[in-house]
Amino acid sequence: MERQKKRTLIQIVSALVTNGNFTGFLNGTIYRGPLKNMCVPGLNCYSCPGAFGSCPIGSLQAVAGGRRHNFSFYVFGLLTMFGVFLGRVVCGFLCPFGLVQDLLHRIPSPKIRVPEKPDRILRFAKYGFLLILVLLLPVTATDSFGNGEPFFCKWVCPAGTLEGAVPLLLKNEGLRESIGFLFYWKFGILLLILFLSVFLFRPFCKYICPLGAFYSLFNKISFRKLKVDRMRCTGCRACENRCPMDVKVLKDINSAECIRCGKCMSVCASDAIHWDTLRS
Repeated sequence: MERQKKRTLIQIVSALVTNGNFTGFLNGTIYRGPLKNMCVPGLNCYSCPGAFGSCPIGSLQAVAGGRRHNFSFYVFGLLTMFGVFLGRVVCGFLCPFGLVQDLLHRIPSPKIRVPEKPDRILRFAKYGFLLILVLLLPVTATDSFGNGEPFFCKWVCPAGTLEGAVPLLLKNEGLRESIGFLFYWKFGILLLILFLSVFLFRPFCKYICPLGAFYSLFNKISFRKLKVDRMRCTGCRACENRCPMDVKVLKDINSAECIRCGKCMSVCASDAIHWDTLRS
């Protein structure tokens, strides 16, 4: 349990560090200094009044959707670096919206697990969001001037609504007078995700998040991995019963779905699961 408290502390510190522009929340303004040219590792909206850096998903779309439809080697390279070194450790420890879902799931309530077959199918959806809304549509679905839109940020992302739209609307009367269908659509998505998070562990991360989909591609080769000591393991499967992401720990502990939360380690009575940074 102590391990989980440390993880929560790291999540909180990470959220505060990446959203430390507290005067932005008071003034209803967005930080536009030089740090905004850098991307943070987790899903953190550019328009959040507290955000010092940029969201990598938003940055990819902004560059690809420009008139020249450039490919952002900087953002892609940065994401690849995070993926190679950390994999989905970013999801488990550094993503602010992951923290929000974790805290909501702690609310006492009946907990739900989607049956294995539909769950497995639904998890492919996040790769569709990454491929279609983040990578393809900003380049192919353009206006008369050749500009594309940040489709995922504009039409789906609940983190952007929570971190950016809501705080800015609360502080800016002019913005409140201009809201319409798009805001209500995205606010509805946000409410649905927040509601489901109480009963279902991280529904956004499991089924929607394109950033998690990208990092998952590196889970098996990242420097920061987990390993089961077969000599110590008793096969009790307590780790699999405890895993909130429903990873088959004994079969594939470094599954693309593992967010490295460490709960499998916390419940292993034989101490058979540990970090394996240098070896596969």
